[in-house]
Amino acid sequence: MFWQKSIAINILMGIFALYFVLIFLGIGFYGFDVLKKEFPNQDPLNIVNGIMLFYVIGDLIFRYLMQKLPVMNVKPLLILNIRKSTLVNYILTKSIVSFFNVIGLFFYIPFSITLMKEGYPVSNVLSWLTALLLVVVSSNFLNFLTNKSNVAFGVLVVVLGSIIALQQFGIYNFTKDSVMIFSSFYNNWMYVLIPGLLVVITYFLNFKNLKTQLFLDDAVQVKTKEAATADLSFVDRLGDLAPFIKNDMRLIWRNKRTKMVFLMSFLFLFYAVIFFSNKTYEEKMPAFLIFASLFVTGGFAINFGQFIPAWDSEYYKMIMSQNIRYRKFLESKWLLMCVVTFVLYILSIPYIYYGIDKFLMITAGAIFNIGFNTLFLLFAGSFNRKRIDLQASGFGNTQGTSATQFLIILPLMGLPMLLFWVFNKFVGFNAGIIAIATVGVLGLILKNYLMDLIEKKYIRDKYATIHAFNQKK
Repeated sequence: MFWQKSIAINILMGIFALYFVLIFLGIGFYGFDVLKKEFPNQDPLNIVNGIMLFYVIGDLIFRYLMQKLPVMNVKPLLILNIRKSTLVNYILTKSIVSFFNVIGLFFYIPFSITLMKEGYPVSNVLSWLTALLLVVVSSNFLNFLTNKSNVAFGVLVVVLGSIIALQQFGIYNFTKDSVMIFSSFYNNWMYVLIPGLLVVITYFLNFKNLKTQLFLDDAVQVKTKEAATADLSFVDRLGDLAPFIKNDMRLIWRNKRTKMVFLMSFLFLFYAVIFFSNKTYEEKMPAFLIFASLFVTGGFAINFGQFIPAWDSEYYKMIMSQNIRYRKFLESKWLLMCVVTFVLYILSIPYIYYGIDKFLMITAGAIFNIGFNTLFLLFAGSFNRKRIDLQASGFGNTQGTSATQFLIILPLMGLPMLLFWVFNKFVGFNAGIIAIATVGVLGLILKNYLMDLIEKKYIRDKYATIHAFNQKK
């Protein structure tokens, strides 16, 4: 049961949920006044409508990665004398009441109340609100249809990335299209029938799909299939590290949680857009630009590295029984994090659009991630004592999570931000960038010495780790 897990983790997740609720409530009640003040010549409702298209596509991507399908919740009901159609309707209607659907209400409803208080026609506002609620529900059902398709996910990412790029470089203004679409719900209630029809269609398709799959054997038995193989011979040139690298590559792509970590690292590429496009950070909080720059290239290293060696917990005892050097096992993890970080850095080159100073921040962050963060994550991993179920969903899954994961974020993010703030304030921008990069370079120079210390720590704790990973709960 969820609440039988670490109470501290549950409390922390509750705090995060409350944080987002308060943020959405604040935007809902005060967003109108803020937009009116910042953009006095524009209608706040049109500004909101202008970003809704981007939000809906982004929401679908977020749901794909995070939202857990509810089918497994009805396994105990399959042995009862209940019509299959009733169970399917129960699954689909229950899925409507989820965090992903409810969280938006904390913005839509307060913002709608504010609009009516500001003199907007009540009937028009209610028409607009109804349409948005139907869009949320249709997104919920659409996610269930596409959740198992990597192609669908790829299409969503490409579409969102393309419209953001075209919008950012002034090639095409999708904001006008978004305003036209969502303003139509406000101007004419007849257009509300379109998202309503989409809800009916997606509900019917889900009903038909689930009804053909809702059998006791399908729900209870663990399905096995022949693992897809790939030619990984190009890794052989790495010598003794090759078997470990191949194992990690297969582990990442064949398991839900590791695959989510890998795919999320590419979404973090867009994280800095939020900060770089806002002059407030550059003028008043430049250290937060470093925070964003680190995530651009360090998304994979941070999210994958903080759970080393727990990713291998299911067969950790077998690995430790082999005649291999622990150093090779650790170096394979380090090399994998470095390679992905470098690939993400190459993909971040378009950030030059925001200025060479911003790209220098990303460059310094990449060097810091490779030289310091990867080694620090390996060291922190020696304290991991929680096993991980690789097939479990990434969202709401606290397996492998302990206080260690939260404590290591402080030096990973805090140190470079502090270095930049100090040197930028008292010396200059370039000095701040150089200070961050220097720490990364020192880490690379001292890599062998530090790896020796890390290896000794893992060997010293090996049997305690094996015992911890053997615990099923």
